[in-house]
This record gives sequence, C-alpha cells and structure tokens, in this order.
Amino acid sequence: MNYKSTTIATLLIFGICTTVNAQANDATAPLHLMKPNYPTPYEVPQKEAIKTVLDRVYTFLDKNSASKIINATTKAEITNYKKGNEDIIFEPGAFRLTSYEWGVTYAGMLLASKATGEKYFADYSNKRIQLIADIAENYKEKNIKDKDMLKTLHPEALDFAGALCAAFIKAKQDGLKANVDPLINNYIDFISNKQFRLQDGTLARNRPQDNSLWLDDMFMSVPALAQMGNYTGNVKYFDDAVKQVNQFSKRMFNSEKGIYMHGWVQSMEDHPQFHWARANGWAVMAMVELLDVLPKDHPGYAGVLAQLQAHIKGLVKYQDGTGFWHQLLDRNDTYLETSATAIYTYSIAKAINNGYINKMAYAPAVLLGWNAVASKVNDKGQVEGTCVGTGMGFDPAFYYYRPINVFAAHGYGPVLLAGAEVILLLKDNQFEINDSSIQLKIPGKNNQHK
Repeated sequence: MNYKSTTIATLLIFGICTTVNAQANDATAPLHLMKPNYPTPYEVPQKEAIKTVLDRVYTFLDKNSASKIINATTKAEITNYKKGNEDIIFEPGAFRLTSYEWGVTYAGMLLASKATGEKYFADYSNKRIQLIADIAENYKEKNIKDKDMLKTLHPEALDFAGALCAAFIKAKQDGLKANVDPLINNYIDFISNKQFRLQDGTLARNRPQDNSLWLDDMFMSVPALAQMGNYTGNVKYFDDAVKQVNQFSKRMFNSEKGIYMHGWVQSMEDHPQFHWARANGWAVMAMVELLDVLPKDHPGYAGVLAQLQAHIKGLVKYQDGTGFWHQLLDRNDTYLETSATAIYTYSIAKAINNGYINKMAYAPAVLLGWNAVASKVNDKGQVEGTCVGTGMGFDPAFYYYRPINVFAAHGYGPVLLAGAEVILLLKDNQFEINDSSIQLKIPGKNNQHK
C-alpha cells in the first residue's frame, strides 16, 4: 500500500470514529425524543386541515353525482316536474342517489354542515333528497326508467330502505321542506313488516343460504328504526331496534375477541368466523346511532351501551400501527381498508363525544385513525383503498382478494362522518404531544417529560 492509499484509509477511519463519537447516545442526548419514522402522520389533526379534506370530497361528489332528472330519450333536463308525463332518468353520474351507500353520504354531508358551519354540505343532501321526493310525488312508475329509483319505491331488501330512511328523517328534522314522509313511511313499513325475519323476529335473508344473518343488516335497519322512534315518539320502533342489536349480538359477537363475525347461517352446526372489517363498522355505527336517540330510561339502553363498549374495546385492540384496520380484523396479512377505518373513527369519536366511553383512553386511536383516513383522500377528492361491495363468504380467499376501487361508494359517507365527528371532538377537547405520544390535554396541568 503506498503513502497516498495509507493516508486516505487513515482519514476514512478517523472520519468514521469521529462520526460515531458525535452520534447521540444515552449520556449526551434525550433519546426518547428521537423522531420515529411513522408511516402515517403522527400529529394532532387541525380542524382547518380536516375541513380541507372534507371540501375535496364534497367537490368531487358534487361534480360526479346527479342533481337533476332528464328525459330518458332526448336527455334534456326536466325542470317542470308537475307535468309528470315524460319518461325520466337521473342525469349520468358516478354514484347511485338511492343506494344505501348514499344514505350514509347524505347523513355525512348533514353532519359535516353542522361541524363546519358550511351550508353547502347540507345543500348537497337536501337538493338530492328533494329530487327523489319530487319524482316519487309527481311521476307514475311507468315513466320512471331508472331501476334504482324504482327499487327505492319498492324495496327488495334492507339495502334499499334503511340508510335512506334514517338520512331522510335527519334531513327533515334539520329543516328540509321536501315531502319525504311518504318515502319514510314506505321504508319503515318494509323494514317493520315486509323484510324476512327468523322466528324470533331477527331480520334475516334467504341468501346466500336460507335463514342467513348478515351483520350488515344491523346498520340497514337499526338506525332507521331508531330515527323513526325519535321522529314519531312510538316506542315500538325503539323496541325493535334494541331487539335487533341484542339478537344479532347473541349469535354473532365473539366476546373473547370483542368483534363480530360477518355471516351466520341457521342450518350450520358450526359457524365459521370471518371478522370482516366493514361489517363490524356497520354494527358499531348502528349502536352509536341508536344510543344517540334512544331514551335513557328505555329498558334496553344499558344493554346496548354495554355492547357498544365491549365492541369498541375489541376493535381498538386490532388497530394497525398505521392507524388503519385490516380487511379481516384479526388477520394482519389482509390489506388495510379505508371505509372500515373511517367508520370506526366516526363511531368511536361519537361515542366519546356522547360520553359513552373514556376519552383519555380512546381519543388517541381516533386521531390516528383520522390521520390514516385523510391520507387516502387524493387531490381529486376520491377516497382510495375502499373494498367494493361484498357478500357473505365462508373461506378466507373471498375476503382477502376483494377488489378496491375509488368508485366504491362505501367510502365517501364514512369519510364525511369521520371528519365531521373529529372536528366536533377537537372543538370540545385539547390534545398534545406529551412525552412523544398523543395525549388528552388536561387544563392547567403540564405533564410533559422534560
């Protein structure tokens, strides 16, 4: 080795040693304050930033969902509904105005309006609900050429009744002037009197097998029954809503894990348990929606509250370090799913805001959940990472490989609900990074590690 090579090697060794000596160690620096490489922003979200996300979603949906009806043949816009003698369809759009997913979206827009004070969110829902009511009031069925509008007039399943019914009642109680009562009464009549039930009154389906329970149907029925009880004062609707929660939970809730199975078939001796994330979301949302209007002196109130608390405790155990939840909650090799994460974020935040659970214990999971959800709303306002519509299955491949799509309508309402409820949470509480972690801030107390 020549002199030059020896000198370079010596300098390299000296540089390495100097770097090592200059590095922080336990004696020279507070290592607990080192910045972790978080995959999701680990910070207290700001109300203004949340509203920016909600605005992007609003703008995308307002441009890509129908707000008028057109002549089915000429495609000309119809403005005079009183004639009612033309064949009509909704104008082209990327989403169906009368789907259960859009019932959730209408509710999300209404809540976003309350949380932000911005009227345009509520206007989105009111304009389209008014349109649906106008069609129902002025047009004969032979002139309605939109198959989804016909399904909302003649529901074939809870999907076509429950979420819309609940949203329409909320809109009406918030001041909507449209004549939605005939639609509301039609929806609730289907839920109460026409949907198939097991012998004990549990709402059921005869697909994919006879006498099947879908966990999804807790949400497709319970919020509508709850809202109807609140709207009319008739306790029978509250009674039925409580019964559904209790009887679904008796068959489908795994008390050891704290989460629900997706499907249950009466004729099976064994009941395979696949804990699909979004179905668990429908269940937890159904319970917070019920408790929101259920009188506290109702004999079923305490039981529903206990069930909600048990479910939230179970769900939080399965939150991923990214803030998301997995497609199958207890299988970490399934993909991280957006719509379920948004539903949990909304439901747990609402449970905190309504005093059902301890905010010190659960709010950090909510804030992390929102940060995860917000990362999936792209610049166009599209919600990424949402599983498409999913039936009931009894093998893992069915759930593992369900596609995701930005036009899966299930993601939009939950994102609006989650953002709005987190804004309400932030209005009434303060949070801080305390000893490197997100904590509830106690007024007048400074616990930060020095």
